[in-house]
Amino acid sequence: MKAVVCKAWGPPESLVVEDLPSPTPGPGEVVVAMKAASLNFPDVLIIQNKYQFKPPLPFSPGSELAGTVKALGEGVKGFHVGDRVIAFTTYGAFAEEVKTDATRLLPLPEKMSFEEGAAFLLTYGTSDHALRDRGALKAGETLLVLGAAGGVGLAAIEIGVALGARVIACASSEDKLDVCREHGATETINYASEDLRERIKALTGGRGVDVVYDAVGGPYSEPAFRSLAWRGRHLVIGFAAGEIPKLPLNLALLKGASLVGVFWGDFARREPKAFAESVAQLGRWHAEGRLKPHVWRTLPLEKAVEALNLMAARQVKGKIVLTSGKA
Repeated sequence: MKAVVCKAWGPPESLVVEDLPSPTPGPGEVVVAMKAASLNFPDVLIIQNKYQFKPPLPFSPGSELAGTVKALGEGVKGFHVGDRVIAFTTYGAFAEEVKTDATRLLPLPEKMSFEEGAAFLLTYGTSDHALRDRGALKAGETLLVLGAAGGVGLAAIEIGVALGARVIACASSEDKLDVCREHGATETINYASEDLRERIKALTGGRGVDVVYDAVGGPYSEPAFRSLAWRGRHLVIGFAAGEIPKLPLNLALLKGASLVGVFWGDFARREPKAFAESVAQLGRWHAEGRLKPHVWRTLPLEKAVEALNLMAARQVKGKIVLTSGKA
């Protein structure tokens, strides 16, 4: 089977595509025939040794996929060969066959395609955990989404709308903001051409926003934090801009505000009951048509380097998905 392999830390160009032996599942493990695997920004970081989780070399990147169960290890219950599934793996998804622990599998909803399934769990799971659990977003509140045209950003917009919030989407170009409006954003800010703080002030009548969803970091975090309303919550999702910002903590004091970390991977591991409830709610919203994964482009597995470079350059709107040609 073919797999994208990282043998040494470096940029996407350092990856290779190789033929490897098919994996064999051990006790409690499952082998999934990958049909589609989506990219997330941590995939760009993990191959450069810049992510908080560091897999041993060599490894295949890729943290989520959808496919069919090919083989079951001893003791696996609840799944059968041929089942359509979603898997979240941290790494290893960019391969035609993927071995993973059975606890990392979920049934693929009947009305969801493999491409949608590969683009669903990490982005919507992260955003649901962020907004409902960590941010306690309520109907009638105002949500500001930084990096709103990315996968987690569009998921945050849709979940914010589902919760009854007013959503202000921020992105770096008008074509990205068009996508945000398509997914339900009430207002938009182009932070490449507009002053972020002044625009937020104008849109909120000087009151500020209740929740900031920050997947970008860099130069946008502080002006967004300064734009929080009283008792506002600033959700730390990630640092797509590259720079991890430093905030003056007196700002939190003056606004009675909270700076809240969001680490979905550990949430899923440490709080399985809450994770299962989150997944169930996301499934209900998807069935109701409220959540619609935006698959911007699909490429064959062999073009993983091209896909990762598009992600690194922040050109992706929604999600980019790799597909396997293997039957």
